[in-house]
Amino acid sequence: MLLSSKHSLEKVLELCEGQFIEFKESLDKSLQKEMAAFANASGGVIYLGITDTGIPKGLEISNRLKSQIQDIAYNCDPSIIINLVEVANILVVNVPEGKNKPHSCSTGFYMRMGANSQKMTRNEILSLAIKSGKIRFDEQICSNFDWKDFDDEKFEYYLKLAGISYNLPKEEILRNLRVLTNEGFTNAGALYFAKVPYKYVISSKIRCIHFNDDDRVDILDKKEVDRGIIGNIEFAESYLKERVPVRFEIKELRRKEFPEYPLEAYREAIVNSIIHFDYFLGDTIAIEKLKSSIVINNKGELLFPESDFGKRSEARNRLLVDLLARTDFMEKAGTGVKRVSDACTENGNKVEFRFTDAFWITLYSNKNVTVKVTDKVTNKVTDKVTDNQSLILQYIIEREDISTRDLAEMVGISQRKVKENIAKLKVLGILKRIGPPKGGHWQVLEN
Repeated sequence: MLLSSKHSLEKVLELCEGQFIEFKESLDKSLQKEMAAFANASGGVIYLGITDTGIPKGLEISNRLKSQIQDIAYNCDPSIIINLVEVANILVVNVPEGKNKPHSCSTGFYMRMGANSQKMTRNEILSLAIKSGKIRFDEQICSNFDWKDFDDEKFEYYLKLAGISYNLPKEEILRNLRVLTNEGFTNAGALYFAKVPYKYVISSKIRCIHFNDDDRVDILDKKEVDRGIIGNIEFAESYLKERVPVRFEIKELRRKEFPEYPLEAYREAIVNSIIHFDYFLGDTIAIEKLKSSIVINNKGELLFPESDFGKRSEARNRLLVDLLARTDFMEKAGTGVKRVSDACTENGNKVEFRFTDAFWITLYSNKNVTVKVTDKVTNKVTDKVTDNQSLILQYIIEREDISTRDLAEMVGISQRKVKENIAKLKVLGILKRIGPPKGGHWQVLEN
């Protein structure tokens, strides 16, 4: 809260010192520490002329004092841009959140924590540098990479996907892609082109799990693979596609598919998890197919405020993104979240984006596709029919004069099986034939 009147001063004094407010009776050596701490956190305001106990004593404000304070901010590394406001005999120093973290002063790195500015540890400094994008895992050199482990098949497959001609020496192409520098081969190169990426990047694997329930207790299948960036994406997409039921509708002899989950949505979610993963953590990407949802977990905090989610795109791994953006797997435009949401909306799915120390994308099932036909068929009826009989009823409801030949084609069974299933539906009192075999039509009975 910036001062503008006596009334606002009273409000500031009521708040006391805290995460965003610091009182100082006068200019002293600790001012640079407070500036760096606020800049490394979420910003804050320093009030000069107010004691630690909240008593406004004021101070003599001169151009020389203001210049001293500006010099202190400038001499932080990197410099901090501050705003000074003078109200009566109180000088307000507004310190915004740093856009170039981490900031240090002559005595080290500090972080604002509650009402105190704490000196940061080595790991805290490193974590802040990583989060702010100053240190990027994918651009670091993989110092122990052995060129005998370079996978030429993966490299050639990538060039084909990216539409890049193999008419230059391999080394030159790798340099053009920026995965090879004068210092050596990068982690991005190892993740894309190593025969066994895990040998160099401990978090290179993905784990796909198929649960029979929503409580993650009954496991039907579990696979862990280490096929590189492209191979992992393709495997995860195929893994889910094999386990996503699809129902069909026929209109004017044209079959239309309605999957329980839209392919575009979970493909985009998979790409997001692999490309934006925090590979410093040494964890494994988890892709879970539950009974009524798909959960994709990307270990890595947002690099910007949650309020900007969906409006702003910032890559944690710029080199991984750049390489994949050359293929059809993703776009650079940062529209992935919108594509997931739009695909789910069109397919009737609910999608949830959740943030903790990780980024969770949950796609919820749009319906129970195995037995649900239409509102015409009651729950009591659908409990009695098989999957094939459910599909037969669906197609008959869509087109009452459909032939057994068309039904056989759409359901994927023989005409003999279609007739057997129709006979059973008649016995159950669900289906009735109106008129002669030729020229008549089917009727699904509501009762």
